[in-house]
Amino acid sequence: MEIQYELTEEDVVAFNLYHVKNSKVGKNSLQWQRYISPLIFLLFAYFLSVFTDMARGPLFATFTVTAIAWVIVYPKYFYFHITRQVRKMLKEGKNEGLVGKHFMKMNKSGMTDTTSTGETNVQWAGVKSIIEDANYFYIYTSTVSAYILPKRDLYSADAVKSYVEKRLVI
Repeated sequence: MEIQYELTEEDVVAFNLYHVKNSKVGKNSLQWQRYISPLIFLLFAYFLSVFTDMARGPLFATFTVTAIAWVIVYPKYFYFHITRQVRKMLKEGKNEGLVGKHFMKMNKSGMTDTTSTGETNVQWAGVKSIIEDANYFYIYTSTVSAYILPKRDLYSADAVKSYVEKRLVI
């Protein structure tokens, strides 16, 4: 099976967002930052009320509203921040082998991905899983790295998924 596709900056950002949203570490990080920070806000309000002459009612009301707003808004900020960081990293280095045209050849022994800067090979034993979302297939070769296959460039997404799944050694 041969596939020609082009990866864009948006595709790389989509993979990183997918990975963070679905990895245990990403989920835990979001939960800790989302809920521990408001607790710190409320502890700060408590200590301010104990060690200063500030009125407790308005102080706790202000910090409670801030804590609630944080819990509601923080996930959007978290994912925005990841998107911004990925874009910055892509801009700071040379990414010709990542972003750009790809030619992937799959056969009974494995996959070869050829770009303008080189070629990577992986045997099927090195493929950990294939994950599908609405727009992509992610063929994971480790816990944090995957080949990103945009469905927009595939003739038959079902054929690709079936082909890879038949060859996975899990």
